[in-house]
Amino acid sequence: MSISLSSLILLPIWISMAQILQGGPDEKEKTTALKDLLSRIDLDELMKKDEPPLDFPDTLEGFEYAFNEKGQLRHIKTGEPFVFNYREDLHRWNQKRYEALGEIITKYVYELLEKDCNLKKISIPVDATESEPKSFIFMSEDALTNPQKLMVLIHGSGVVRAGQWARRLIINEDLDSGTQIPFIKRAMDEGYGVIVLNPNENYIEVEKPKIHVQSSSDSSDEPAEKRERKDKVSKEIKKRRDFYEKYRNPQREKETMQLYIRENGSPEEHAVYVWDHFITQSAAENVFFVAHSYGGLAFVELNCCNWVSSSEPLDTSVESMLPDCPRVSAGTDRHELTSWKSFPSIFKFFTEASEAKSSSLRPALTRRSHRIKHEEL
Repeated sequence: MSISLSSLILLPIWISMAQILQGGPDEKEKTTALKDLLSRIDLDELMKKDEPPLDFPDTLEGFEYAFNEKGQLRHIKTGEPFVFNYREDLHRWNQKRYEALGEIITKYVYELLEKDCNLKKISIPVDATESEPKSFIFMSEDALTNPQKLMVLIHGSGVVRAGQWARRLIINEDLDSGTQIPFIKRAMDEGYGVIVLNPNENYIEVEKPKIHVQSSSDSSDEPAEKRERKDKVSKEIKKRRDFYEKYRNPQREKETMQLYIRENGSPEEHAVYVWDHFITQSAAENVFFVAHSYGGLAFVELNCCNWVSSSEPLDTSVESMLPDCPRVSAGTDRHELTSWKSFPSIFKFFTEASEAKSSSLRPALTRRSHRIKHEEL
């Protein structure tokens, strides 16, 4: 059983408080003494001992981790996998450390998309001004000019960004299972143009501006005594609020505000924007979508196949209570692994769909025509 320093110091204080509440002739003096004792405790120092500063490296090398030849994240010195509980009994600090590493992983995957997959980073909105918030997608050189095939990849919800299926898989398993890179490379080898969406990049965060509110008492006609009393109460309230804030936010993290990206303020808006400005402008006769989890909702009513988590063997039909895509097993019970485990079956499905396609007797499906059809139903 571990007891923090703050617990050891504050324990006798609460005992003293209980004794005071029992009453006594010197109660007022004890209260004054207790307040004096509390005022001498350096809360910042106590909390530094309880939780280390949230100051983490900004590179994999700084974390002393690297990806090996198998794409597995390993400690540089020990060769061990990533350890979440780096410091015992400090879950919040460990979580912040994990998130900091996750941000580095995101940038690392972006670099792989450009360097290893030869994709171009395209800023959106396409007509954005220099000062407004922007997002981006990734495209192959022939994404809009390939006359045959275009593959569009869409990740799910949460912290993942372009090129990722699941951050947890990247950190705890390997790059192949956690990223879209195997899909991108095989698609390009088989003659597809490629577009990688980034539906969770919906805003940028900036620090909240500090607002200084002038006290109304400065220009008040109230009597000086009343004004002093109000100021005293106001200071006491602020003192209590600061006291609480030290425990709620011990590291004094910066408060931020979100500035949403025009026409890309949600995953749905992003999908529509990319459809209107890129996918519909492509020359490809056939467009294929690989969408994981929430990323598939925008396309679930098109002709498709849905690989779902199931204990059944890969490609076994799975019953569904919903009238959406035909469902088959991904060959795994783990939701985050469904895209990777169904990888070979997805490309087989695309090949068979292309070969079985009729001679374009029906008009090309657009977002608008599909929406009208859905509303009529």
